This record gives sequence, C-alpha cells and structure tokens, in this order.
Amino acid sequence: MKKWTRRAFIGAGVLAGGTLVLGIAIRPGNRSSKVADVIAKDGESVLNIWLKIAKDNTVTAIIPHSEMGQGVHTALAMMLAEELDADWSQIRFEEAPAIKEYANHAVAKGFLGGGPDVPKFLNETIDGVFLTAVKSLNLQITGGSASVRFTGQYGMRVAGAAARAMLVQAAAKKWGVADEEITVEKGLISHASSGQSASFGEMAPEAAKIKKPSDPILKTEKDFSIIGTSQPRFDIPEKVNGKAKFGIDVDVPNMKYATVAASPVFGGKLKSIDTSIEGKNGVIKVINLGNAAAVIADGYWQAKMAMASMNLDFDSGENAQINQEEIIDRYRREMDEVLANDELEIHHESGDVNAEFDQAATIVEGEYRVPFLAHATMEPLNCTVWVKGEEAEVWCGSQNPLGVAGAVAEELDIKQENVQVHNQLLGGGFGRRSETDIIIQATKIAKEVNYPVKLIWSREEDMQHDVYRELGISRMKAALDESGNPLAYQSQFIFRHHPTEAADIPYDVPNQQIRFSTPSSHVPWGNWRSVDHSTHGFYSESFVDEMAHGAKEDPLMFRKRLTKTEPRFQAVLDLVKEKSNWGSELPQNWGRGVAVHKSFGTYVAEVAEVEVDNSGKVKVHRVVCAADPGFAIHPDSFKAQMESGIIYGLAATMTGEITIKDGAVAQSNFHDYPVTRMMDSPKIETYIINSGNDPGGAGEPSTPIIAPAVTNAIFAATGVRIRELPIKNNSLGREGGLG
Repeated sequence: MKKWTRRAFIGAGVLAGGTLVLGIAIRPGNRSSKVADVIAKDGESVLNIWLKIAKDNTVTAIIPHSEMGQGVHTALAMMLAEELDADWSQIRFEEAPAIKEYANHAVAKGFLGGGPDVPKFLNETIDGVFLTAVKSLNLQITGGSASVRFTGQYGMRVAGAAARAMLVQAAAKKWGVADEEITVEKGLISHASSGQSASFGEMAPEAAKIKKPSDPILKTEKDFSIIGTSQPRFDIPEKVNGKAKFGIDVDVPNMKYATVAASPVFGGKLKSIDTSIEGKNGVIKVINLGNAAAVIADGYWQAKMAMASMNLDFDSGENAQINQEEIIDRYRREMDEVLANDELEIHHESGDVNAEFDQAATIVEGEYRVPFLAHATMEPLNCTVWVKGEEAEVWCGSQNPLGVAGAVAEELDIKQENVQVHNQLLGGGFGRRSETDIIIQATKIAKEVNYPVKLIWSREEDMQHDVYRELGISRMKAALDESGNPLAYQSQFIFRHHPTEAADIPYDVPNQQIRFSTPSSHVPWGNWRSVDHSTHGFYSESFVDEMAHGAKEDPLMFRKRLTKTEPRFQAVLDLVKEKSNWGSELPQNWGRGVAVHKSFGTYVAEVAEVEVDNSGKVKVHRVVCAADPGFAIHPDSFKAQMESGIIYGLAATMTGEITIKDGAVAQSNFHDYPVTRMMDSPKIETYIINSGNDPGGAGEPSTPIIAPAVTNAIFAATGVRIRELPIKNNSLGREGGLG
C-alpha cells in the first residue's frame, strides 16, 4: 500500500452500506515520538501529538487546522484545555506542521462514519485505518465546517482527556496512591489526604513515558468550565495591532516577485512569448508556463507593469465560442434529453410521485437558477516558494498545508518530507484555498531560479481564474391535496457534488422523487462556501414557500406543520418566529421571509425583513438567525460565523454573478463583482440553542438560506416570485407594473 486514492479508500471496505467496516487492522499508537523533534523545544514534554507541556506549566495545543477568521485555533485549544483541566491563562497554541503525522484522521473519521457509535474496543484500529488513508491522500484540510465537530470532538477532547489521565497516573505512581484519589484543577495535580501537589510542568516528563489511553472518559456538559465560554481569541490582538502575518505579508531574504497572466479562455494555451523585456525596468525573467506567462521582477509592481506591456498570443481553442446564454440553453437541452431518455440519476425516491400528481387538487411548479460564483477572498492568491536542489520551502495561506507539501513534491519530483510548508493566516478561504493550482504555478516559476519567489495574482487574475460554484438549475414540482397537504415532491437538478444530503428536504412529504444529471462544462468547479447546500438551500426553501402559498398557509407555520417529527427544526422555527416578531405589522413595501435548513450538523432558521421601493431597489434591513449547533464551543465566534455566512451569502443573493463571454470570465474586479459592504449590511441578530447534541459546524450553515429568506420576503412585499439569482437581474419596480 504505497498510495491510496479517494476511490480506493472507499472501495477497500472502509464504508459498506453506510456501516463502518474494517478493511485494514492498523493502530495509530502514540505518535508523540514521531513529532517530538519537530514540535518540541528543550524542556518541553510531548504527551501526544496534540499537546506539549513546558516546565513553566504552559500547555501548547498543536492545532491541525488553518486560521481564516473562524477562530479555530482558540476553539480547539479550549476543547483540549477543558478535558485536560488546564489553566486557560497558561494555554498557548501552534499550528501543526505540514507532515503526515498531522493528517486529519479525525475529520475522515467524522465524515465517513467512525463516530461515537463505534464500539470502544475498535477505536484504535479505526483511528489507524483513517490515519493511514488521510496520510496517503495528504489531507490536512480545513473545510466542511469540520474542525470543531470532528477534530475537536474526536481529536482535541480525547487528547486532553488522555493527557490528563497520564498526568494522574504519573502522580499516583510517584506518590504511591490510587489514581482515584488524585484531583486536577487549573494545571495543578493534588492529593488531598497527603497534602502533595505538583504542576503539569513538574509531572509532564514522567507522564510522557506512560502509554496513552485510547478511550479516556470525557466530561459531560454540566462539568464544562471552559467550553461554552467566549474566551479571548488568540488571533485578534495581532490583527488589531497589525502584527498578524498573512501569506501576502511574507518577506524572505533575497526574495523576488512574480505575477502571471493565464489564457483568458479556460483550456487555452500560450502560443509564444516575447522575452525581450528581460533585464529592463527591474524585470529578471519571463517564463512560458504553457497556459500562462510569468514575469519575475524586483518588485510586484514592476512585474505587473511588465506583464501589462507584453503582447501575449494565446490559442483559445473551441471554448472561445462559448457564451453565457449558450451555456444555459445547453444545460436545459441536456436536462430535457436526459429526462426524455429516462436517464436522470437517482438521489432519493420514495412512494409513487406520478400517481399523486395525477390526482392532486393543486400542482405547484417552478424552475430555479443560480449563477456561477467566484470566491472573491479579500487577500488575493499568493504563494512564496524557494527551491533548493532536492529541498523546497513554501510560504502560503492554505486550507490544506499537507496537500501543499504533496503538490510541491510531485511537481519537483522530490521526497515530500523534503518540503517544508510555513502556513500563514488566510485572508479568506471559503474553499478557494483548499486548491493547489497557485502552489503548483509558483513552484514551476521558482524552480527556474535559485532564489525565493513570491507569486502574487492580480485581483483580475484571481477573479477570472478561480474555481467556481457552478451555474445550477433545478426544476421543482409538488402535488397538494384539497387541504393543502403535500402529497408529492419532485426535484430535478444538475450537478451533484457534496455533501450529498444537501438535496434532501426535512419535510414530511410521503412521495418524493429527487434526481439529477451532469451536463458538460468547460468552467472549472471548486468548493464554494457550503458547497451544494448553497444551491439546494435556495431551490428547496424557495419552492417550499411556493407550496405554502399554494396551500394558502402562513409559510412559517407551513414549515412547522411539516416538521412535527423533527424537534430541532421545530425549535429553531419557534425561536426565529419569536425573535423576529413574525406576523407583526411592517411598514408599507416591506416583507418578511423565512427559510430553514440543516447543514454540517447545524440547524438554522432565518427571517429576513426586506424593503422594496417603487423603483425596485431592494434593501435588507434585518436578519434574525436561530441556530442549533448542538453546543456552541465559543459562542462569540459562533455568532460571528453566522453573521459572516449571512453576509457572504447576501453578496451572492443580491449581486454575485460570474458570466462567460467568448469562453472567458467577463468580470474582473469588485466594480463588476460587488460584495456586501458595511453600508449595505443588515442588522443581524443570532440566537443560539444548545440542544445537547454533538457539536455542528459554524462556518457554513448560515449561508444556504439567506437567499431564500430574502427572496421569500420580496414575494411577501411585492407578490413577485424571484426564481433566478442574483436579485439585481430581476425587475421589481412597481412603476413598471410589477408587484
């Protein structure tokens, strides 16, 4: 087993029929000895790969996730400190190095079914299976709202509890007493009857020699003293005082700068390149990368100006004939063909949908469409690489540092352990920085010279060579009886990526048919915040509103009626109803809209209050969000993430749109791909329900339903149903006769 693929990982028997099956008997053991030389300094004891303890009693949490504003370094350190019974004032953190021992086996375990229901005696073997797999796949990923709910639950809490048990055993052995007589509080180990005590730092060297327990006992919620509080975040002070280092801030001695210009048309090639500019105006080297030109210069501005002066000749190929409307028409034609040939792939089917349509009292139908979307991170893509023979150093902000190391090693044909990755803070990720395209490009440039090179993409390059959320279409149909009860629900959509459950609905509809097809596309796809939930949240929650209107029922109460067997949906709907003053009178031209959805383990309901003036201008005044994440580890950070997801989704709802003209992206910067600015941001109120379930995600679950909450509010205000995003493309002016 030299290298696994994702397909082989599943096919080898790790998952079968939704049940965890062990295909390989392997245990991870205590890997602390394998990482001690990398993470520990003199006088520090490594109890397991997730923590080390210094003589002065400081505890350092080793966090295997990237920080891009979500507060993950703090939240995961809190989970470890809670189970360790450490003194929070003595907690520090370091981001884990990009080595295979820090591959995210806890994330794989969480996503692929190795959760709390697995028999305890199999825990070590299961962890070993996942560790072996993610090592091979170079997965050290931050994404999928998985850091707290998987690494936190299955990694940091277990590591903290295990280290506590080791410290207790070491103290009991030294003092000749029973483990049960030892108490631990705020970094101090004590034996009351003998009056003996020691700090973690004093006992850590002996504790490090003890075998790590594989199944330590974790605390229950009633015993939490750190989890559930809003501790000061580690990343905030330096972001305030300007000391925080992002990838674009990297400055390495003797470093030069590079920029690129890729073929405007996806799939195009650079036919020729003029190198005569070399040696002029600070330009050092011009490189043909095949599909792009690169310029290395003494400074970024010099490189950018040199690139702008070059007359680049690209062979755009057949894709240069493709335009936006042609893409939409082709997608629809291919949907029709697949439907006519009965070739739609099945996502979910139950009951007899067609029979119910034949006898329905009311039929509700609608086609919904969402556009291509860019990530538009505030920090443009960048990467610094220094190739030194059979070794390389990389400085970047990545959501998958281990994947960066693997990509660089493969490009240079060197051993992966010879690639050192210095991960920085990320100025926005949203899935974009999980890709390695700029990493590979920077490596191709750097291997041509013998000094470090920082590659910076211009904002235009960033916008026009992203990996995009796809343009999507969904055709919806429902059957209602004479009392407004849904009898059948049908959805036919294009493109299914992940999570696959995104297309599911929580509503009690006995007959369902959810199917999909996959048209061809030349536009590169990438993970975009909340991935498939971002499209299906709009499709299903807009259409359920139409169903409620067809049933002549209040849309919030309609949702409540159809989720009677789902207490967590009921709870968020009840809370958002109360906090939004649902049903109370609004000013003229205002409307309220509601949407509810579960994603990444978190249940969210949102109500938007919207005004549409006589010219058709839409203003979102207020958003009320009720969220049940099971348990909010850091309430302030959770609320901040709900706000962030709403604002990010609101930009897509109102104005976000990437269009294709002559095979290339037409937009180039924030003037034609605007984002939500402070003056446009609504008042956002977030209310948390700690239901006692396993923690859910925070970074993505609020994004999927802001669009339908707003468009449903527009319908309430105007009577106009928005089925196509962004809203800017819809005519809403009453002076023009609509509404």
